[in-house]
Amino acid sequence: MPAAVLPAASAVAMRSRSRWRASRVAARATRIVTVASENRGERRIANQLSLKLGLLVDARTVGKYLKQGRRPRPPRNQRWATFIQIHASEIIACDFFTSVTATFHVLYVFVAIEIGSRRILHINVTDHPTAEWTRQQFREFVDDQSGHRYVIHDRDTVFSAEVDEALKGFGREILKTPIRSPMANAYCERVIGTIRRECLDFLIPIDERHLRRIVREFVIYYNRSRPHSALGPGFPEPNQTTVPAGRHRYELPGEHRITRTSILGGLHHDYRLEKEVA
Repeated sequence: MPAAVLPAASAVAMRSRSRWRASRVAARATRIVTVASENRGERRIANQLSLKLGLLVDARTVGKYLKQGRRPRPPRNQRWATFIQIHASEIIACDFFTSVTATFHVLYVFVAIEIGSRRILHINVTDHPTAEWTRQQFREFVDDQSGHRYVIHDRDTVFSAEVDEALKGFGREILKTPIRSPMANAYCERVIGTIRRECLDFLIPIDERHLRRIVREFVIYYNRSRPHSALGPGFPEPNQTTVPAGRHRYELPGEHRITRTSILGGLHHDYRLEKEVA
């Protein structure tokens, strides 16, 4: 055989052996994936192949082929966080929390928010929450024009069957959180934490009337003046559509001045730009 033909023949032989190995590997992978579809566990699959089919395959090799051929399983059910995100503007979340007066009297505060806008829809105070009182609170802010479809609350006895029936009469669907799962109502829990940290931790109410005035004044500040990072930042109830812009980002616009309004006796402040009167 001429010397020039030897390299070509060798290359052909190598390609043939490569195709043969590839076909064997593909066949082995097919068998492994087939057995794996009917069995669980790498070691068990390796034992099935060796004892019943005579294929001596290590468990780690089985794992390698499973990773290559495995398809991610689609989620069977929609996650709670995904549901909240999709229907945020249609969900009302509500809950109770307690506050202690200067005379060590325990009062209960009911708060309801719209998750999408982070707006506090309603807040009120009582010394003895009942199902009838709770039902009346919903009547004061739930109507047919709001566009809300769902109401999230826990399994406290004040959210009785009569309360749920009243809400269903308004066309609302009730979503009860699991037992001892505050994270299922995380948005409302966060608002309650904000009310505590930014308001009630600094003020001691005298009585029920005083606490009601405190929390309602804070709600106005929360909805209209307190920036919310989750909104862009923005405000749940913006009462100023546009802010006048200056020539430079560090300069105030001409003929404008800053006005400051004290909230809760100076605990917080609301800042505005007003045009100076000539």
